[in-house]
Amino acid sequence: MTAKTFELSPGYKISRVIRGGWQLAGGHGAIDRAQAVTDLIAAYDVGIRTYDCADIYTGVEELIGEARERLRNERGAEAAGAMKVHTKLVPDLEKLATISRDYIRGIVDKSLRKLKTEQLDLVQFHWWDYSLPGHLDALAWLNEMRREGKVRNVGTTNFDTPHIAGILAAGIPLVSQQLQYSVLDQRPSHSLAKLAAENDVKFLCYGSVAGGFLSDKWLGQPEPEMPLENRSLVKYKLIIDDFGGWELFQSLLGTLKAIGDRHGVDIATIASAWVLEQPQVAAVIVGARNQAHALANAKIMDIALLDEDRRQISGIIAQGSGLEGDVYTLERDRTGKHGSIMHYNLNAGKV
Repeated sequence: MTAKTFELSPGYKISRVIRGGWQLAGGHGAIDRAQAVTDLIAAYDVGIRTYDCADIYTGVEELIGEARERLRNERGAEAAGAMKVHTKLVPDLEKLATISRDYIRGIVDKSLRKLKTEQLDLVQFHWWDYSLPGHLDALAWLNEMRREGKVRNVGTTNFDTPHIAGILAAGIPLVSQQLQYSVLDQRPSHSLAKLAAENDVKFLCYGSVAGGFLSDKWLGQPEPEMPLENRSLVKYKLIIDDFGGWELFQSLLGTLKAIGDRHGVDIATIASAWVLEQPQVAAVIVGARNQAHALANAKIMDIALLDEDRRQISGIIAQGSGLEGDVYTLERDRTGKHGSIMHYNLNAGKV
C-alpha cells in the first residue's frame, strides 16, 4: 500500500489523491450546487482532503469555499484546516503583454475571498505564450504575496523544462508543477523529471485517466467519431491518437483490466496508481461526478503494483510512438490540433 499523504513542503502535507475541480466548472452537465458541496465533503470523508481548482474554473472556488465553511461550521476549525486547497493563477492571453503587479494581486485576492480563507495553500501559475516576456515578473509578484503570508506555496502548471530552469534560477521557490501524466503521456519523464529531482520540485498530475477514456467503459468499444461530447474528450482522444491509435489503446485497456482484476479494482484505479509510482509524482488529480466516484478514487492510494503489473504496462507503452516533446509543447501551438481547442481568455469578465 502506498502512503496516503505526501509532504509537499516542510510541514505541509497533502493527500496523494487530489479532488479535481474542472468537472464542476461547466461543460460537463448542470451543477447542483448543494449536492456538489456534499460530494466535496464526501471526498474529505474518505481521505481525499486536498482539492484542486483555478481562478478560471467558473464557480469552483466558491463551491470549495462553501464546503470549507460547512466543515468549519459543522465540525470545527481543525476539520476545516485539514482541507487543503490548491488553486491556479492563469492570466488571460490578451493580458500577458501588459501584465502588472496589481493584476496578479487582484486575482489572488479574488481567490482568497471566494475560498473563504486568509491564506492560499498553493497557487499554481500558468503562462500561455513564451514569446511574451513577463512570466518571471508575475511569479516574483506572486512570491511577494507568499512572503506576506497570503500564499503558502508557489507552483507552476504546464511549463516546460527550460522555463522551469529559468524560474528556479530567478530564485522563485517552486514546490510543485501541475502537469499531464498518464500511461498514454510520459512527456514529464523526457527531461523535466531530472531537473525537478535536482531541485525538489514535485509533480501534481492531471489526465491520469485521460478524461475517462482510461476506464472499463471504453474497453472493447469502437473508435468514437467526432464531435465528441465535450472538449475534455476531444483533448484526450488526440492524446490517444498520438500514443499509437485506437487499436493499441484497446490493448492497453485490456492489460489494465487484467491487472485491475488481480487487485480487485477497475481500469481507472490502476491507471492512476501507475502514475503515482512515477519519479517526482506527489499526487494525482482526479475528478468525481458523485460520491461513489470519490469512494472509488480513494482506492488509488491502496494499490501497490507488482513487478509483473509494471512489466506488462511498460510492454504496451513500448509499442506506441509516444507523445513528442516537452511538457505542454503540443498544447502551446495554437495553430496545431492540440492547441487550437484551448480557451485562452477565461478570466475576462470574472469578478
